[in-house]
Amino acid sequence: MAEASRIFHSTLFPTLSLQLSKPCYNSHVYPSLSLKKAPRPVQCSVSTSETKSTSSNATQEVPWGCDIDSLENAEALQKWLSDSGLPPQKMAIDKVAVGERGLVALKNVRKGEKLLFVPPSLFITADSEWSSPEAGQVLKQYSVPDWPLLATYLISEASAQKSSRWCNYISALPRQPYSLLYWTRAELDRYLEASQIRQRAIERVTDVIGTYNDLRLRIFSKYPDIFPEEVFNMETFRWSFGILFSRLVRLPSMDGKVALVPWADMLNHSCEVETFLDYDKSSQGVVFTTDRAYQPGEQVFISYGKKSNGELLLSYGFVPKEGTNPSDLVELPLSLKKSDRCYKEKLEALKKHGLSASQCYPIQITGWPLELMAYAYLAVSHPSMSKQFDEIAAAASNKSTIKKDLRYPDIEEKALQFILDSCESSISKQVALWIWM
Repeated sequence: MAEASRIFHSTLFPTLSLQLSKPCYNSHVYPSLSLKKAPRPVQCSVSTSETKSTSSNATQEVPWGCDIDSLENAEALQKWLSDSGLPPQKMAIDKVAVGERGLVALKNVRKGEKLLFVPPSLFITADSEWSSPEAGQVLKQYSVPDWPLLATYLISEASAQKSSRWCNYISALPRQPYSLLYWTRAELDRYLEASQIRQRAIERVTDVIGTYNDLRLRIFSKYPDIFPEEVFNMETFRWSFGILFSRLVRLPSMDGKVALVPWADMLNHSCEVETFLDYDKSSQGVVFTTDRAYQPGEQVFISYGKKSNGELLLSYGFVPKEGTNPSDLVELPLSLKKSDRCYKEKLEALKKHGLSASQCYPIQITGWPLELMAYAYLAVSHPSMSKQFDEIAAAASNKSTIKKDLRYPDIEEKALQFILDSCESSISKQVALWIWM
């Protein structure tokens, strides 16, 4: 599903577009991967701090699926989907310039036309029937949450091979999905250095490892006949979580239900479209409505959401070509100066509204949030404005409902210079890092 312009196919050096901390605004929240009954903290048997190579060259591949750009199983997948209730399609799987594999228009597609119509019988959800009923019963008995349950389900069905109804679908999935889960610690440190997305990637890897260890210690070790280690191991869980992170969709019209939707997950992302997948109650299937026309042979796209390059890399393992993502952003760190005569008063005002002396705000091509400008006003405001510190600090918080569009013409130029100086400082640190590398 993910557009396959992997980070290694673009620049090998970190850029400002990857200098992201966890977004302060409109952040994409991922579910907790931990088991409800799992003790905390989890002691992981594998650490992301290991220097031993676990890159794609050393990682053992799973024995199912296909090469990420392969069409060898596409025909069988399409036939199985048709036999299983997928209506005739205006698209087919093909090799494409963006994404290596994708869905290409077979006929003229109009703007505003609904496509796909994948029925619920073809969804993989937490309620799907298991080829091994015993495995499903055990996981339900332990109240395993949806994501770990689905990860285990994928492995169980993949190992069942032709006895699984999902055999043709799993055969068409990539043997090694594009995912930061396959990056070594050395690669994370090198390519994401000075980027706080690096810490989130490490946390993601640690979460997956911890989840597998929880399952292994609390469930798999007690039922070795149902969950043999040669099938349910760290490598197969790396694969299954890589598939889930890159392909699982949330369907708003089904109360936010998450599902793998075969065929629909072959659609690649484009920053130039805004259409997305959802369940259509009238047609009783997953559809999307095109927001542009397509000619025969053109690749058809959807949007994975208005995500920054860092978010796309973290979830899907790719970044769009430089300058093509209007939702890309950088997190700009801003800090009060301790030499400020009103440092204590300003800090107290910030703390009152859940902020600190140092804050990060997103900057996009289209501009920056009003909260950032409010922080800049506070940073440069003089002692005579002390009665307004609280109002300005409130406007700098994204949790506040106070009016954000504050204007202080007398200090506006100073505030803009403060933002410019902060940008230059951040760039200087990045340049120093490049020289060091």
